[in-house]
Amino acid sequence: MAVNSLFKKDALSEGGKLTAKQRRFAYTSLAPILLYMGLFTLFPIFWAVVMSFFSYTPIREGSGFLGLGGANPFIGIDNYIELFTGTSKPAEVFRLAVKNTFLFTALVLPLNLIITLPLAVILESIGERFKTLFRAIYFLPTISSSVALVIIWSYMYAPGWGMLSLIFKAVGLVPPKSWLQDPNTVYFGIPLAMLCVVVAHVWQDFGYNLVIFVAALQSIPKTLREAARVDGANTWQEFWLVVVPLLSRTVLLTSVLTVISSLQVFVIFQLLTRGGPKNQTQTMLLSIYENAFKFANNLGLSAAMSMILFIIILILTVTQFRILRTEWEY
Repeated sequence: MAVNSLFKKDALSEGGKLTAKQRRFAYTSLAPILLYMGLFTLFPIFWAVVMSFFSYTPIREGSGFLGLGGANPFIGIDNYIELFTGTSKPAEVFRLAVKNTFLFTALVLPLNLIITLPLAVILESIGERFKTLFRAIYFLPTISSSVALVIIWSYMYAPGWGMLSLIFKAVGLVPPKSWLQDPNTVYFGIPLAMLCVVVAHVWQDFGYNLVIFVAALQSIPKTLREAARVDGANTWQEFWLVVVPLLSRTVLLTSVLTVISSLQVFVIFQLLTRGGPKNQTQTMLLSIYENAFKFANNLGLSAAMSMILFIIILILTVTQFRILRTEWEY
């Protein structure tokens, strides 16, 4: 009791308030973090919002704050109007990119969950000796360099001599002339190039959700599953009636994270397809990058694209939380 009382008196001044020395220590400790957040997170966001209302490019020398104004005039919401209704090539490509991004996300999300949840259950059922090994194997692509993984899949998709082409020939099938650059091959309304990128991305990304599901399965009380077995439930009924409902919050978390990451995929599209063939794999981030740095150097229009992407991510995240949220926990 004496030690605790002494500690409390030393930690706090009279009245339960921090001493001046403790406040200085807290401010000094937080200052680098707040400065970093302000310079590299908050200011870029603020700057992007501001630029979206200007016809801004670093090629022209403006007359106002950080080059805004003058040769980089304020145009209000004209950038947004152009993106939604304009007939310019950047606007038309961006609208197509929005559709492609939604298509990519709609393919990745269910495929990822269909693979990771059953696989997590299987991993939990194997012996402890091999459990850690398989977790490491499945998680390895997630922590590997995206560039290295793209190189691997480039060899897989190489026309004629790639592994997939050789497998097709071995089983008597005719492989496509080009897995990534054939604009005419479409399956169920989905371009072949898009399907190839989806497969490569899911292979790289599913290990992250797998680890989350494994951790969630370990947190489910064994008594609930044992009670289901006592009541006569078989393995399939135990999975659907006990395990899946108890994983509802984990499904919500993995769904939100998967959607957010899928909407922001850039490297794999840039290196595998570069938006081709014929813009069939053009995504929102590719359009933002190309308009800002590659073709037009129109940072104002690219900033407006970024804000639209931010709003889309926000709306989808809020919608997922409302649809998948639960009012109970175990």
